[in-house]
Amino acid sequence: MPFQIIRNDITKVKADAIVNTANPNPCIGSGTDSAIYAAAGSEQLLSERKKIGEIAPGQAVSTEAFNLPAKYIIHTVGPAWYGGDHGERDILHSCYERSLALAAELGCASIAFPLIATGVYGFPKDEALNIALAEIGRFLLTHEMKVILVVFDRKALELSENLVGGIEQYIDEHAADRLREKEYGSARLTELRRREARRLEETEEILAFGNMPMPSQAPFEEETVDDASLPVGSLPDVTGKSLEEFLGSAGETFQQRLFELIDASGMDDVTVYKKANIDRKVFSRIRCKEDYRPKKKTAVAFAIALELDMPTTVDLLSRAEIAFSPSSKFDLIVTYFISKGVYDIYKINAALFKFGQPILGE
Repeated sequence: MPFQIIRNDITKVKADAIVNTANPNPCIGSGTDSAIYAAAGSEQLLSERKKIGEIAPGQAVSTEAFNLPAKYIIHTVGPAWYGGDHGERDILHSCYERSLALAAELGCASIAFPLIATGVYGFPKDEALNIALAEIGRFLLTHEMKVILVVFDRKALELSENLVGGIEQYIDEHAADRLREKEYGSARLTELRRREARRLEETEEILAFGNMPMPSQAPFEEETVDDASLPVGSLPDVTGKSLEEFLGSAGETFQQRLFELIDASGMDDVTVYKKANIDRKVFSRIRCKEDYRPKKKTAVAFAIALELDMPTTVDLLSRAEIAFSPSSKFDLIVTYFISKGVYDIYKINAALFKFGQPILGE
């Protein structure tokens, strides 16, 4: 998976490059900077850092990683937050952009980032996350590298209040609807049948008094109970077909339908698998294997990359025998974003991680 979000201490993450939120001067700062010096070996790392000298905000330089499980430490200086009117956002964009470019220049296959400038520098965490995701996403569209965003816990990964509130409300509404269905669904259906029987009795009485012929009665149709369930796929019509004929008319496989949709999208394969947060080797396996059965998070990732609407998403998933469930928090979060027309897989993955769900991709 090209992009991952993990809970860990960044000094323990195995990657070719570890990013340090450095002090601009060659000295040991606090927070992540202090932890990296301690784990790498303070004296030897500080000696290398002094050779570099002062680092301007937004710049990135590298040193050996010494005792860390990495080859390099990339030191970047984030912006102190002064309200957002002093170029802080541009500086933070530069931190990620230059760190990623330096990792590519060093030939790194993987890089691990903390959320830069969100500690003592006070950069708002939700804005810092958006900037990190934007720069990482932009970089991965044109590079093959594993990028890991490392946080101490899920609370450290802050989404905007509007987004969190919208997702929580969406989940709560579906949970309430399912509970209502469970508690009142059967009773309501019984009441509907009772009302229909009484209506027919009254009709017979009226017609008898008026000496009118009885009309043909339409079959009783149960009123649909709104269970707020998510859409499900539909099977082909089996009317007039034998089992052998029905089996012979099996539809397209997941693989066949996926590549039809890719062709129709106008995007090339590389763009699609990168937008889906899918590893190139995984995508190659999908292309070569007709009966490929994807994991749910992989299938959904392709639907997001292709910006499919809900019916088309459900159809694609059904070809891999995958369905959405109204009781699954993962499914509700995904359908929330699709219903809003939001197809940024990095933002969706941040929300999934925040709510304790697996992220999209493979």
